[in-house]
Amino acid sequence: MFEVTIEARWTLRLDGGPALPERTIALLLAVAEHGSLLRACAAVGISYRHAWALIREGEALLGMSLLEMERGKGSRLSPLSEKLVWAQRRIAARLSPTLDSLGSELEAEIGRVQHENDAVLRIRASHGFAVESLHQRLNRDGVLNELRYCSSTDAVASLALDNCDLAGFHIPIGEFEPAAIEHYRRWLQPSTQRVIGLATRRVGLIIARGNPKKIYGIEDLARGELRFINRQPGSGTRFLLDLLLRRAGVEASSVHGYEQCELTHAAVAAYVASDMADVAFGVETPARRFDLDFVPVHTERYFLLCQARRLQDAALQQALRTLCSPEFRAAVNQLAGYQADNAGQVFELAQAFPGQWPRPTRSARSRAKASADPA
Repeated sequence: MFEVTIEARWTLRLDGGPALPERTIALLLAVAEHGSLLRACAAVGISYRHAWALIREGEALLGMSLLEMERGKGSRLSPLSEKLVWAQRRIAARLSPTLDSLGSELEAEIGRVQHENDAVLRIRASHGFAVESLHQRLNRDGVLNELRYCSSTDAVASLALDNCDLAGFHIPIGEFEPAAIEHYRRWLQPSTQRVIGLATRRVGLIIARGNPKKIYGIEDLARGELRFINRQPGSGTRFLLDLLLRRAGVEASSVHGYEQCELTHAAVAAYVASDMADVAFGVETPARRFDLDFVPVHTERYFLLCQARRLQDAALQQALRTLCSPEFRAAVNQLAGYQADNAGQVFELAQAFPGQWPRPTRSARSRAKASADPA
């Protein structure tokens, strides 16, 4: 199966001179991640001597130091290097999901030539790390699929319009479940649709290491000195934040940065990691990847919505086998804040969200069963 990888590249030069080599930026990123030049050399796969050659070459190109030596503590990043590392992380956090979606689209189009008789499993989903793992596992299992990230609202609307086969969306557990179901209700059809369990995940406040701003809960977002970075309108994460703010009695207008937004959990975490914001609201995984702290606030379930009549399609059957596999569940359970609870289990909407719809009559259940059974 073809795999398409698209990576963002950027260059830095001084006054039109030669560009700083990509390998130098990779080395600086490794220093930031591993805490020393020696360990960074092992991670990048170069000798200590070669590393210093790259550093000296970069300093000559840019006219500023990249590493600073401190007696007894080895080398550390200079202010310029810290900004270069910040830029690399920011670019990756903002662009990687978009590039991954485009890569998946190209894989599907090119794959149609290789698998001309196979259907493409079209997935539209809110950004998340479990659905990213599913896409990767489906590729390994040889299932031709196309993943496009969008808001939860757009995903379920896409399924209602028959523009996808699986729509990823997330619902908070507990008191906010009715409000979330009401938010999506216009696109949900209990008699003809099913939901497939993917994972549960923790959402909360992403903050700097050591919590220097003493941020402990949603109510702290009202403190005017705190800089907040939000998710985009239409995202399920922003919807949950609004519910939490309302419960805490906090007006959105009092949150400094409420209108400033990014498209992914990784991107808001990168904002905090680069000290462009003091706090963000998102899932735990990117917080840990950026060496940030995390304050759990709520737990939500991530589902894949599908049409009941499509459950017997070959591609969907393979997706269910992948979701139920020990390998997939192990991969999800390794993600910080995620658990592969009910992964691959198919529910009627009334089963997944009891009390949100009237119980169907016997004749309605029979019609629903008939629509889900293969012809």
